[in-house]
Amino acid sequence: MLPIAVWLLNEDPVVQANAKESLNFHINLYVYAIAFALLIFLLIGIPLLFILAIASFVMPIIAIMEVYRNPQRPYYYPFIIRLL
Repeated sequence: MLPIAVWLLNEDPVVQANAKESLNFHINLYVYAIAFALLIFLLIGIPLLFILAIASFVMPIIAIMEVYRNPQRPYYYPFIIRLL
């Protein structure tokens, strides 16, 4: 995964923080997808997976725009569990 390489190879603390946050976001997406897939049997998982698919497309675009607007400050994704 690209965020891991950027996080480990870059020396800029802001770039490292953004890569670490991106990695956390992607890990959370996988965890949420597994949990929502299990909820398909209760018929609530299908709309949740649809919302997750939209969020996985929109949230990185918002992150890119925020980092472009203020490159000296790391961007933190909302609604994620920071594992790293």
